Amino acid sequence: MKHTGKIAIFVAIVGALVIALILFGARLGLWQPVTGFGLYRSYFNPLGAIIACVGLLALVVHLLRKEKGGALAGAFGLLIGLACLTPLAVGKLNPKPRAAPIHNISTDTVNPPAFEVLDDTREGARNSLEYGGPELAEAQAVAYPDIGPLETDMAAGRAFERALAVARQMGWEIVASDASRYRFEATARTSVFYFADDVVVVVTPQDSGSRVDMRSVSRVGRSDQGVNAKRIRAFQSQF
Repeated sequence: MKHTGKIAIFVAIVGALVIALILFGARLGLWQPVTGFGLYRSYFNPLGAIIACVGLLALVVHLLRKEKGGALAGAFGLLIGLACLTPLAVGKLNPKPRAAPIHNISTDTVNPPAFEVLDDTREGARNSLEYGGPELAEAQAVAYPDIGPLETDMAAGRAFERALAVARQMGWEIVASDASRYRFEATARTSVFYFADDVVVVVTPQDSGSRVDMRSVSRVGRSDQGVNAKRIRAFQSQF
């Protein structure tokens, strides 16, 4: 038990590095995002529990021995472990309603913007870019009734330039852009796990200005946990 504090520090540091690898390994090109998410679901909470238990053991041992350094090391490990377990605790204490089992969100569900360059061969894609029709439109209306077109008094050309600038500010990778038709396609990625979602934006001229429509589609997963709707809201707000 003499080196319990050092062991707690070692376990906490190694555990934190492993957790960071799980969360950001896809960004480093080590694996596909879905692999990192699978590792998270399987090992994140057990790893946090191990770090917390080792830290707690070290804290108790060194407090009983009145060894301040070892107790601080144990407290450090305990805090790291508890931090890892915080999402689990929050989820248990304040469970959120399940997100709708949809991953293809459009501001126009009658004539959804179509992808012309991006297709089902895009890397890591398990979901199709085809729109799901009336059934999907109905599910979206129930889950995200606020999602709709963006009406602006800007001329179509200016609105297109503004939309493209906002997309770049949000860190999207512009895959294809057609200024003559006021449309572009892009790929947006989540900060954690680096999941890729594909986006198409189309600007339509109107008498009083223009209308900006967009569709955001996740490459994997039946449910997007509300990410695509959140992205559309953020884009429209920033626009």
